[in-house]
Amino acid sequence: MYIENNNHIFALDIGTRSVVGLLAAPVPGGKFAVLGYEREEHEERSMLDGQIHDVMAVADVITRVKQRLEDKLNVTLTNVAVAAAGRSLHTQRIDVAQDISGLGQLTHNDIIALELTAVQKAQHILAEEHKANDFNQYYCVGYSIVNYYLDGEMIGSLVEQRGSEARVEVIATFLPRMVVDSLIAALKRAGLEMRALTLEPIAAINVLVPSTMRRLNVALVDIGAGTSDIAITGEGTVTAYGMVPTAGDEITDSLSQAYLLDFTVAEEVKRKLATQEEVTFSDILGMESTYSRDEIIGQIEPDLDNLADLISERIMELNSRPPQAVMLIGGGSLTPRLPEKVAERLRLPQARVAVRGADAIQSFTEKIDLNGPEFVTPLGIAVAAEKHPIKYLTVYLNEEPLRIFDLKQITVGDVLLYAGVDIKRLHGRPGLAMTVHINGRMKIIPGEHGTAPILLLNGEPVALDTPVQEEDRLSFTPGRDGAPASTTPIQIVENENIDTLDVRLNESPLSLSPLVLINGQEANWDTSLTDRDEIEIRLPATLREVLMEAEVYTSDMEKQQLLYTVNGQAAQYEYSSYLFTINGQEAQLDNKVKKNDVISYQVQAVLLPSIRDVLPITEQTEIHTLVTFNGQKIQIPSSEMEVYVDGERALLTDPIRAHASIAVNVRLKDEPVFSDVFRYVSDNLHATEPGKKLVITINGNPASFQDPIKTGDVLEFEWQ
Repeated sequence: MYIENNNHIFALDIGTRSVVGLLAAPVPGGKFAVLGYEREEHEERSMLDGQIHDVMAVADVITRVKQRLEDKLNVTLTNVAVAAAGRSLHTQRIDVAQDISGLGQLTHNDIIALELTAVQKAQHILAEEHKANDFNQYYCVGYSIVNYYLDGEMIGSLVEQRGSEARVEVIATFLPRMVVDSLIAALKRAGLEMRALTLEPIAAINVLVPSTMRRLNVALVDIGAGTSDIAITGEGTVTAYGMVPTAGDEITDSLSQAYLLDFTVAEEVKRKLATQEEVTFSDILGMESTYSRDEIIGQIEPDLDNLADLISERIMELNSRPPQAVMLIGGGSLTPRLPEKVAERLRLPQARVAVRGADAIQSFTEKIDLNGPEFVTPLGIAVAAEKHPIKYLTVYLNEEPLRIFDLKQITVGDVLLYAGVDIKRLHGRPGLAMTVHINGRMKIIPGEHGTAPILLLNGEPVALDTPVQEEDRLSFTPGRDGAPASTTPIQIVENENIDTLDVRLNESPLSLSPLVLINGQEANWDTSLTDRDEIEIRLPATLREVLMEAEVYTSDMEKQQLLYTVNGQAAQYEYSSYLFTINGQEAQLDNKVKKNDVISYQVQAVLLPSIRDVLPITEQTEIHTLVTFNGQKIQIPSSEMEVYVDGERALLTDPIRAHASIAVNVRLKDEPVFSDVFRYVSDNLHATEPGKKLVITINGNPASFQDPIKTGDVLEFEWQ
């Protein structure tokens, strides 16, 4: 930048094809004068698409350009201004939303944090797209706000706004650190120290499109040897950067193929096409030929069309619509008919696409013979070194030194971004909210708010947008997370009117408070709740609940169980020791109770059932012989039931007792005979008149009283 305390500026434009070095000095009126320049082409492909690939080879070219300038102007050059290739820049358009329902009014610091979160998200996306392990390999060289949104609606400012969701959309631009590292390495080998840095598109735009013109939507295209770099202005800023991997070398190669020319000869022919109507050259066989300008252009027309297509398509991708104007710079911009072809594809008037050379730069009073479009960038680098220098800045974060590439006014937020601090974690997160349902209604209990971060710059509290200076010391303590939500039933209903249940119990008036049930289980009013709890708060609904709340309930009031076994199978008999009534009607503990009911309860005597009453149907087994006697169906028992309690014979009418072991046996009787029927017949079987003869039949066959009978037999008994 400055040389031996003089106000001279040494600027280097390190391009894919060549290195241009110039010495300039500020002159009165805020302008500049070129004192001298040197240009040398690379001997080999040590640069690829503007990126240094062979540091030593590039350093050798820089050294020769520097020495020739030193010899010509009798100066010693130790400091230099350079530019990073525009094709190395990456632009991301990103938006980030944040839930602000619990924040109250938004502060300026809240909005800065939201913006930086968006930048960091873009930084992560860029690293993922380029498969970089560390997103800090990309440094944010600037960002601009596209729009703010509040609850989905666009808004001019978020400061002191309230709502549910805030969103910001930003355009952020990043530069890979390796670009700067390789530049510094090449300069050091040439005995130079980088004192200022700019970006190639920014250098060109600064001298061709001043800030007062940047509300115009203009595309600047720097057509070099290997790539065509594009920068778009609009909305008062540079909105996008892009690159097409095709440029002047493609046209040179096309000429070489068409006319069998050495590449350097083809390059010379291409340059002559810009100023001569006829061009004479010798091919690799030594044959000399002369062709008209139109003939030669006809041979390279397809490649010209391809370059125009690629440039136009990339402009449309970056800008979403044709710009208002296109400026072409760089050596490749002199390619014949290229401006017309670009204008045609962008549907612009031809006058809106123009080649702009160094002669259009008004900030230089003396440019020697630097008038072509290839000298716009080196002149812009010299101006940027004086007016927009970019330097390194050393600051300390929690006592750890950070060397930050000072591409703009560095703020506290930039330092945190550079150090990889997660901007979303600056503020403590709110504690987890709790969702409960109370009587079927969902209620959200918010967690405790997180605390703000502690940011101290040189011991003083600062905000994220506070500028930092060289050697500043920044102390950063993240905000503390808020505690999770906590509450109790009494806290939930503390502002609600709670009714009581008024009844009379055994002639005494009683007023009962509501019950609290958590997930179906009765609980206290001060029981701590957990997420998704189901809370029911209601008045006692049943007789049992009334007795419990009246604190007179005992387990004896429930139905008691008398346990016993029948033939080894467990069984039970339920009975109640209490008599309950509601409004004079006998009731059970599960009966509903309502306001002003009259309730009573008292102990009652218990009569235990007989063995017969509790025997299961399956154990009451009896076998019968079923016959028809004089047309009447008759059942004659064929078995006898024997009952034993704890091994001793008992009667079916005996009452049961607790834990009794009851055994029931069925014994078969002797086979019944005809006369057994008479015990089960109520009819008069005597002869009604004297002299009658008794006729007995079984199934129509004559029989006697002692004949056996079986189920299904038809018995007849008749006096004839």
